[in-house]
Amino acid sequence: MRDVLLLVGAGQIGMAIARRIGFDKKIIIGDKNLDNAKKIADIMYNAGFDVNYLEVDLADRISIKNYIQEAQKYGQIGMLINVAGVSPSQASIETILKVDLYGTAVLLEEVGKVIKPYGTGVTISSQSGHRMEALGSEIDEQLATTDCEDLLSLSVLQVENIKDNLHAYQLAKRCNVKRVMAEAVKWGKKKARINSISPGIIVTPLAIDEFNGKRGAFYKNMFAKAPVGRPGTADEVANVAELLMSENTDADFLVDGGATAAYFYGDLNK
Repeated sequence: MRDVLLLVGAGQIGMAIARRIGFDKKIIIGDKNLDNAKKIADIMYNAGFDVNYLEVDLADRISIKNYIQEAQKYGQIGMLINVAGVSPSQASIETILKVDLYGTAVLLEEVGKVIKPYGTGVTISSQSGHRMEALGSEIDEQLATTDCEDLLSLSVLQVENIKDNLHAYQLAKRCNVKRVMAEAVKWGKKKARINSISPGIIVTPLAIDEFNGKRGAFYKNMFAKAPVGRPGTADEVANVAELLMSENTDADFLVDGGATAAYFYGDLNK
């Protein structure tokens, strides 16, 4: 039986990463939309990868556990790639918090329970979490360590304390990074590693939704004024993921073409 690679979220970034590191693994794609999962599975199968796909709802712990249990029938869980989530233009504040924040926390916890020794994982966060104001050490610790089932009860995550969908997304992504830091300690006890990547604007179908949404001009201005002057590609994120999943690291990597630097210290700060 081969080691199993869990790919949660059937999208361009996840597929690009899986194609770099999944050539000798059994890849189990999980997505809430089975049509999307099948499309990615078909592409990868026709490129020579050993792929199955299953339905998984990141907002539901039972669904996550069932997905992992089904995947374990093929072998030990050796790798996790988590790219699942919703964007500010796609979902309500409540859905963003339930999927991007709570769901990611549960997934990291549940995979951490079964990841094999020397296994590795990466979860995709966002530059948005880096562009928020500092929340303070107390709130950061709450986001990192609060029991998953109590996370959404935190004061900072109550709807009345959240400005809009983008703010909810920023909070979710800040939580992702802090959660990875806390999980890295737990995973490390079995010599396993978990990292996060915080991409900037990467051209994917989700990003195109953003470009055509109410914040489209904001995003276009952001990458135009970033040092690289363009959005990124899924393969550029995959370059970083391949490095992180092959080296002894436990960290968050900001991969945004300098957009966050420009936000604080450059043209985006004007």
